Amino acid sequence: MMVSRADGPVEHISLDLWAANLEPVTLNLESWLARVEQRLSNAAKHEVAALIMPEYACAQWLAFAPADLPPLKRLAWLAEMGEDALASMKALSAQYGVALLPGTIPHRVKGSTSVTNRAWFLAADGQIFHQDKLSLTPLEEGGGDGPTARGTGINVFSWHGLRVAMIVCLDVEYTALWARLGQLDLDLILIPAKADMITGYNRVFGCAWSRATEAQTAVCVVGAVGVPMGHPATDTGVGGAAAFLPCDVSISLDGVFATLAPQPASAGSSANLTVRDLPVGQCRRIRNGAAEAEVNPASWSARQLDVTGA
Repeated sequence: MMVSRADGPVEHISLDLWAANLEPVTLNLESWLARVEQRLSNAAKHEVAALIMPEYACAQWLAFAPADLPPLKRLAWLAEMGEDALASMKALSAQYGVALLPGTIPHRVKGSTSVTNRAWFLAADGQIFHQDKLSLTPLEEGGGDGPTARGTGINVFSWHGLRVAMIVCLDVEYTALWARLGQLDLDLILIPAKADMITGYNRVFGCAWSRATEAQTAVCVVGAVGVPMGHPATDTGVGGAAAFLPCDVSISLDGVFATLAPQPASAGSSANLTVRDLPVGQCRRIRNGAAEAEVNPASWSARQLDVTGA
């Protein structure tokens, strides 16, 4: 459900955060899209405004990749498949009236053999927004599945009157980036993620919790479960979902609005967390002077400080 004031941004927004399981074998793109459509249909029935999926949800497509596809061509192949998939998902979003963030899908860099790890946001009215991952993991840096390039900017877009940004997984951990984001008066930050171990899960979700207070805004994070074509009993990939808010007496005493417990691959889950009536309007008011704490952490800079000692 969305509640808005006349001629202004919405006061509340409802989201479905789908901690998609990457382990099940996917026979073809059509069957993968059918699962996405089922989730969109369910979201529409419950008056949810958007379905949010995790980083590299598209990695399930590798189950039907050509048998002779070289590892170094995997990302390029996913990028090629992504062009058709995005067109289909755009149509599904419009059909059900529910926006879709389908995780990240590799995107070819013009004039290069590299791809970026790109998050997409498909609005139900047909608008498309994107955000490239800014910092790369050692695995992405190594290029084992093909060369990956870093993103070079922050894209802010308007959705239902809200100022929205997407931040991909590892980018949640970088303080300098969030100091910049805190200056942008954002109403909602969406984080598709994929963690290979419980430690990575704790870093991403722990940082997202603190960033909500730092930026005084709503931060939603969703992580993938397991790995494509893996072995659930032994795979260490842990997923989950959560919506975090600033710790303010008018909003949340602990900053946790809704959360799933960590989802290990061995559990075989592909759980959905419905975040009902996220209070983005009150977050906006405390960000603009109504905070019980009477401070805006992101507005403070340490540049003026002198450092003394060894």
